[in-house]
Amino acid sequence: MLLAIHLKRDSWQPDTPLRPWLYAVTRYKVIDAFRRRGSRVHLPIHDFAEIMADSRTDDPTAARDLGVLLARIDARSAGIVRAIGIEGDSADDVAARLSMTDSAVRVALHRAMKKLSAIGLGTRE
Repeated sequence: MLLAIHLKRDSWQPDTPLRPWLYAVTRYKVIDAFRRRGSRVHLPIHDFAEIMADSRTDDPTAARDLGVLLARIDARSAGIVRAIGIEGDSADDVAARLSMTDSAVRVALHRAMKKLSAIGLGTRE
């Protein structure tokens, strides 16, 4: 594993988290080892359900990724997405705060989500 990490160290990007990269390198080395072995290991998943259960409900990198995406759209649209999509505010509350109609807020939210989708898919810079 250490040799694989050493050989792949140029693929790590310093502005990204280290642990997911380490897990990916390790995972692919383990998969390669099983493939070389030529046999498959079948284990009943219910035996490991308690061990594999993850009590976390949030992704630790999701907030960072969301912040990066929201920084790429205009501030008003980002604020609307944060208020409605993340904080759970209603369109009426956001409309009152921004002096807009609720239908205008919904349209702005829809357009912002469409922009974010295009950015996420790489079809818009």
